[in-house]
Amino acid sequence: MATPGAAIGIRARGVRRVFPGAVTALDGVDLDVAPGELVAVLGPSGCGKSTLLRLLAGLDRPDGGTLELEGAAEPGALACVFQDAHLLPWRSVVANVALPLELARVARPERLRRARAAVEEVGLADAALRYPAELSGGMRMRVSLARAVVTRPRLLLLDEPFAALDEITRQRLDDQLRALHADRAMTVVFVTHSIAEAAYLADRALVLSSRPARVVVEHTLDLPRERTSRLRAEARFARELGVLMQGLERSGA
Repeated sequence: MATPGAAIGIRARGVRRVFPGAVTALDGVDLDVAPGELVAVLGPSGCGKSTLLRLLAGLDRPDGGTLELEGAAEPGALACVFQDAHLLPWRSVVANVALPLELARVARPERLRRARAAVEEVGLADAALRYPAELSGGMRMRVSLARAVVTRPRLLLLDEPFAALDEITRQRLDDQLRALHADRAMTVVFVTHSIAEAAYLADRALVLSSRPARVVVEHTLDLPRERTSRLRAEARFARELGVLMQGLERSGA
């Protein structure tokens, strides 16, 4: 059993997922993620990255192999962020963030207190009473992040949440995510197409092969734990990009 409040670890062995029409998305995926680790998942388009994340989230079931999430059965232990923020347009920022707590029947004063704290944590305190239509794309994604972490999850899964944003906004949200990860001490699995984003965010990067996907590269990033935008211009960052690019080339991207 996991210690209450501890980050969740992941262990997958031989995971296989086959869709109708005999389309094999994943075949023989082995995966270990340590509690508290931030792992980026890369791979060719359509290789099965999102399928893997859906399996980890419990939104789909594998057709073979084993998948274990330590302690994930506890309410609120797992949260997801997708490419679209999926905010309710008739709810304010703080009301959108409070929704998971409302569904969990947390008392109104407590859920509003926690929602306001999460909104402030992602730098949107001044926009707490605005509505989604009044927000930029980057602000909406910050609301989505706040809504995900308001339950104090021990595992956060993200499926290319910043892909549609401009580069400056994307880099700022990368910093926001790293700060949340450090503050919450949670496990994070982040699917991305960007090797620069993977290198900047992750403790470790996994590269999946072309479909049917399996893990072909596991690489621990040789970068400092504290990262700032200046790192992106350094030679050591360029070296890590090169390693990940070679991994993608091996994957069949």
